[in-house]
Amino acid sequence: MRDAGRVLPRNDPRQYDDLADEWWRPDGVFAMLHWLARARAALVPPATRPGALLVDLGCGAGLLAPHLVGKGYRHVGVDLTRSALAQAAAHGVTAVNGDATAVPLVDGCADVVAAGEVLEHVPDWRAAVAEACRLLRPGGLLVLDTLNDTALARLVAVRVAERLPTVPRGIHDPRLFVDDRELVTECARHGVDLRVRGVRPGVPGLLRWLLRQATGAPTPPAQAPRIVPTGSRAVLYQGRGVRATDS
Repeated sequence: MRDAGRVLPRNDPRQYDDLADEWWRPDGVFAMLHWLARARAALVPPATRPGALLVDLGCGAGLLAPHLVGKGYRHVGVDLTRSALAQAAAHGVTAVNGDATAVPLVDGCADVVAAGEVLEHVPDWRAAVAEACRLLRPGGLLVLDTLNDTALARLVAVRVAERLPTVPRGIHDPRLFVDDRELVTECARHGVDLRVRGVRPGVPGLLRWLLRQATGAPTPPAQAPRIVPTGSRAVLYQGRGVRATDS
């Protein structure tokens, strides 16, 4: 990514400071993160106890927050980027500056851990998974979405998507993409039975959104593309898993 005459490496966290004004623009370069946040929140049931805690790893500017309203969770967001955390706090998220591989929260504190579009940005995704599982209380829920480690994902998410107004250039390093089978195995090692499914933007909604982008017309929130299930996990996939209860 280029900014002010400099060239940043792929997946450089400084990109998020450069793009700080884009987070809450529904038609901005982070638009797809809004669509994914809505789909991720749909996997989260209402809280079953007072004081329930949802820990949002790699929370960015808190895009998950509007979709959790009324579900009864205290929303704690963990991120490395302070400019994003300031925006998350403005949207009601309790902001924690920290690394997804070393979260400064106690074991078993979370009823839900969300890890949306973060694992493919972490050099050691297994350490991030271990942290996510550590934070979960017995019976707690893990929800996530990430990019698969396949040639098709590298083609679609990097070569194609970075030429469209849906993904910032250089935001991904395809060497960090996460194999779905390895992710399921890693979660199982930490007591979480993860079930995964492929997802993608609905084609009609995506085409309408791209047309509006080309003509400069804004997209009403109700008409934003929806993330829908698909039979293939080869590009983008979503996971939902429960931590085993103590025996």
